[in-house]
Amino acid sequence: MADTRYKSLVDQLAQQIRTGQLPAGTRLPTHRKLAALHGLALVTATRVYAELQTMGLVSGEAGRGTFVKDLSLPLGLGVDYPAQDPGHADLTFNSPLIPGQTELLRTALRQLANAGDLESLLHYQPHAGRPQERAIVAAHLLSRGLQVDPSQLLFVDGAQHGLTVTTMALLRPGDAVAVDALTYPGFKLLAESMRLELLPIPATAHGPDLEALESLCTRRKVRAIYAMPTMHNPLGWVMSLTTRRKLVATARKHDLLIIEDAAYAFLANAPPPPLAALAPDITVYVNALSKSIATGLRVGFIAAPTAFIPRLERGIRATTWNTAAVMTAIGCQWLQDGTIHRLEAEKRADAAARQAVVSEVLGKLRVIRHPHSYYVWIPLPNELRADQVASALLRHGVAVATAQTYATTPSVPHALRLALGSMTMERLRKALIAVRDEIAY
Repeated sequence: MADTRYKSLVDQLAQQIRTGQLPAGTRLPTHRKLAALHGLALVTATRVYAELQTMGLVSGEAGRGTFVKDLSLPLGLGVDYPAQDPGHADLTFNSPLIPGQTELLRTALRQLANAGDLESLLHYQPHAGRPQERAIVAAHLLSRGLQVDPSQLLFVDGAQHGLTVTTMALLRPGDAVAVDALTYPGFKLLAESMRLELLPIPATAHGPDLEALESLCTRRKVRAIYAMPTMHNPLGWVMSLTTRRKLVATARKHDLLIIEDAAYAFLANAPPPPLAALAPDITVYVNALSKSIATGLRVGFIAAPTAFIPRLERGIRATTWNTAAVMTAIGCQWLQDGTIHRLEAEKRADAAARQAVVSEVLGKLRVIRHPHSYYVWIPLPNELRADQVASALLRHGVAVATAQTYATTPSVPHALRLALGSMTMERLRKALIAVRDEIAY
């Protein structure tokens, strides 16, 4: 009988939300009041709201209550490319290009066509990549403060593939992984697919709360920590050397595997050494050329302890056999001739210029960012709801991501994440003005 009443109430509320009888932003009765109104046990009322939240119809907020979500906002906004008019300004994804990159690709293809070993690129490659190209990446990483033997490097199809291979090879379903309370959405999706349990770590102004991590590890069996120490996405922090050493000490104390995501690390000027340089025996370092060069160049690499290499190779074989040889050859050619070094410097300057536009347009808003990052984080005033702001902006031709995409906590903060690197400066300025006006309205 209780189950029937529970399901009936879920269906009733879901219908009222979908038809607009309960409009977006409506605060629903407290769990206790809902139970009293419908003659339910408190635990059953809690199940009702949990079911509605799973259906994507409501959001529960600690200390505030349960609210109806704006259903006009497309599902997956900020995770999948939104199905929208090409004329919309997309502030959800970064795909930064510098003028002249198309011509660079034409030149690289001509050089590749004239190479003596072109035919070899049409065949299967070693799962980890060709030895000579692994040596090129090793030299590149040495310039970033990470000394690694070429035999400890593996090529992958971008950073997301690198994370996938790492979790497939080294973690098991049910493993608990410590992550930042706000973290990269791609890792959230990966954890869901791999059935990993994500345990959120609160953030400080300059990195994860390591005291909270220590406390977490004393209460739970944590298998790994996923970290972005250099240019965190979405908060833009660069951990100090002291913080990195403390994180490594905690990982050693509690026998944690460290998964280091360095996808945006190229944007930081002279950052401290990677975690993999401080703890090479327990860290898997994942990086790629997708953000630093072009998102269509799906070339990435993993640096890992020697003991992990066979399992990681099997992960590559199971998912893609080997990285596309032509793309890898182009990437390595650009690593050798200095093209990537030059493009990264130009993109750091480009990101800084875009952040200057942010300062000019959004100067009166509270914004969390790094001065050289391609994204900003905007906590919203208490009276604003992120889903309604994002939905209103979408109607005005501007797509933004909400904190829902990045949050690993049950209670999701009301905030927006803006990607700055996928449009001209003029369009970016107009899009930022729209964001400012909507928040200040």
